[in-house]
Amino acid sequence: MKKLMIIAGILTLNLSTYAQKKLVKDIDLDGKMDTVYLDEHDHKITCRLSTQNFKKIKSKKIETAGDNTLIEPKKTGFEMNTNWMRSGYACQFRYEKNEKRIRLIGVSEYALGSATNDGSGEASINLLTGEYVSNWHYFDHLANNEKGMLVKIPTIKAKMQFKKIYLEDFDEEQYHSISEKFSALVERNKNLEVKRREEHRANQTDD
Repeated sequence: MKKLMIIAGILTLNLSTYAQKKLVKDIDLDGKMDTVYLDEHDHKITCRLSTQNFKKIKSKKIETAGDNTLIEPKKTGFEMNTNWMRSGYACQFRYEKNEKRIRLIGVSEYALGSATNDGSGEASINLLTGEYVSNWHYFDHLANNEKGMLVKIPTIKAKMQFKKIYLEDFDEEQYHSISEKFSALVERNKNLEVKRREEHRANQTDD
């Protein structure tokens, strides 16, 4: 009896995990239910839309896809979430009625950083408007009488235009390339905050 309960529990867990990866929702806004899921065999986001006779529309292979990758509903479409131990990202898609294609419209990411939360924060970009917003932190080892302190870098806002990215062209490299475009901006703002705090400490020492 105990063995049967254990087996039932494992099956329930597996079914629950699979259900989280399959979304039934009206994606193409015609009043009929569509299906979006992460194919467990080829690791591609797969959509079946009623307006396209439920034929499979697939992304490129998501190399890092696994139990840490889920498909979740959003107000205007759906989102692919990938969460690792201390970081993750999400890519939001919606159906473009005029083009009759599914488009990537937003990307967000987060990180918990090191044990001291150095490098922790979050960022998002709206690919429809090109607007980027992020809030990051670094650990200042000299602060608080050299006991160290987590410091927030002032909120970063920027704007950059991107070419349209459709589901058929999407893989995790799209996320990485978008995130990378702002890495120099984040580093520059971090360096400015480090310099500001160093100058402030120097002025206090002089006094």
